[in-house]
Amino acid sequence: MAINIPRGHSDQTIDAIISCLERYQVDHPRAQMDVYRQDPVSVRIRIVDPDFVGTGKPERSQRIWNYLDDLTADAQSDISTVLLLTPEETRNSFANFEFDDPVSSKL
Repeated sequence: MAINIPRGHSDQTIDAIISCLERYQVDHPRAQMDVYRQDPVSVRIRIVDPDFVGTGKPERSQRIWNYLDDLTADAQSDISTVLLLTPEETRNSFANFEFDDPVSSKL
């Protein structure tokens, strides 16, 4: 599956994040990923992965940051949200609803 940019355009930081996530995609081909820039200083990432079933938030986060750690400090500092869900969790996650229909940034 491709890594989607559901709103806005790509930039250097988005491209770098996608490059890291493409490696995750190879290891987790059923994962669905979205990345977008919310505002000039904020990038949001959502990964919906059936492989998260049975794992807690700390383990999920560690899995993803094993890939994102290759980003520069500047690129990492732009990441404001990393939403890691199983497909079943998307139905009840308020953060997921915000990801799908974000409140406009004032920046």
